[in-house]
This record gives sequence, C-alpha cells and structure tokens, in this order.
Amino acid sequence: MSGIHPTAIVDSRAEIASTVQIGPYAIVGSDVVIGADTVIHAYAQVVGKTRLGKSNVIHSHCVIGGPPQDKKYGGEPTALEIGDQNTFRECCTVNLGTIQDGGITRIGSNNWIMAYVHIAHDCQVGSHTIMANATQLAGHVVVGDWAILGGITGVHQFVKIGAHAMTGAGTTLLQDLPPYVMANGNPAAAHGINAEGLKRRGFTPSQIAVLRRAYKLIYKSGLTLAEALDQLADAQTLGITDSSDQQALDPLIAFLRNAGRGIVR
Repeated sequence: MSGIHPTAIVDSRAEIASTVQIGPYAIVGSDVVIGADTVIHAYAQVVGKTRLGKSNVIHSHCVIGGPPQDKKYGGEPTALEIGDQNTFRECCTVNLGTIQDGGITRIGSNNWIMAYVHIAHDCQVGSHTIMANATQLAGHVVVGDWAILGGITGVHQFVKIGAHAMTGAGTTLLQDLPPYVMANGNPAAAHGINAEGLKRRGFTPSQIAVLRRAYKLIYKSGLTLAEALDQLADAQTLGITDSSDQQALDPLIAFLRNAGRGIVR
C-alpha cells in the first residue's frame, strides 16, 4: 500500500481502498472504512466508527469521527457516515452521533467544507453544500442540499436549514431557515430568496417568480405562519401555471409545516 506515508499511524483493522493516499503523521483508527481515491493529508485524523466514501479530501489537522462534545456520551458505539467527493479544509472537526438521537452523524456528497468548520454530533448534512470558514453547527442540526453558510455562521441545536438557503457572514441561526431564503444578522433575519443561486441551478423564471410571491406571503403580508400556509396551498393565489412551479414550491410548504423551532422571520 504505497499510498500510505511511512510515518502515518494506520490501524491494521481499518478498511482502506488500494488507491487511498495517506500523508505524513496522519492517524487512521481501527473502525474506519475509506473509499477509493480519498486523500488524507498530513496530520489529519480519521477515527471512531467512520465510513468515508470515494474521492474525499481531508486536509491537515482535521479530526473526522471524534467523540461527541456531549456530557451524556459514555463511549457508546455510534457512527459517522460521509459520502463521496467532499472536501474538508484545514482544522475541521466532525463528531460521531449519540444514542440520544439516531446514533449517526451523516454528511452527503460533493460538499465544500472550509477551514475550522465544526459539525457536531447527530447533524444531518445533505449534498452540494458550502460552509465557509469557521461555520459552527451544534448538535442535531439538519442542512439541506445546496445550502450555503457564510463564514462564522453559528447554528443552534436542532435547527433545520432548508435546501438552497443562504446565510451571510457572522449569522446566528436560532430558528429554522426555510428553503430558498437568505438570512443575515444576530439573531438572523430574512432578506429575500436566493434567486441568483436558483438561476445557476436551473430554476426557471416562472419557478423563481412563484417562490418570490411565496416569500412575500410569508414575510411581507402580515399573516401568521398558519394563515400563510393556507394561502400557499392555493395555486391561483401564487400564479402557478404548471406542475414544475408546484414542484419548486412543495419543499417550502413541507418545511414550513414541520418547522420545530419556528422560522427565521
């Protein structure tokens, strides 16, 4: 296994694909599984019951699969699962799950995780997300696909962040952030939908127009959330003309119906 530097400490029980590269002084634990073409840079650690998919890149001084920062954790056999083609820049930390939740922290594929990001126990992160430097996710946070979190974003325990949502630098999220919505500040306040991001991802002008009208109902009409949900169910109110418009709207409605901590307003 010539891809492993002679100074790396790799437990013989770890399952490592033959094309994995492990740099100087990196550490790989006994319960780790690492998929093909993954690169573990110098001084990084991959420990705990951690499964990494293919073509991930773990930069120096990351600790992937460390124990939860939870006083209730007593060494139970919990896990971390990470998909394919994720990049973790320097000094990121990702913790195992806890038995108080599902026991597994999960991260999807094609995520870009910048330096000093922390992803705590039991978080569920989708795919194609971007987390800028020093973003901090507390335990049990859910992040939807394509979300973008600005640098030094702080996210409270159990908060949910919807798909395609976006935060500005230094944002503090104490409540759920619906899909498509941009937020900024401490505490966070909503500032429209992420229209530019939606254009880049192939949303049509009609879909974006529907989402703008939905945003105005939720945030600008003076309606309660329950009242806004009633009107969001009315296709005529939003000017929905075809099924693709409804398909764009449906994730927003579903998220609002299950917003456990209330939503950023």
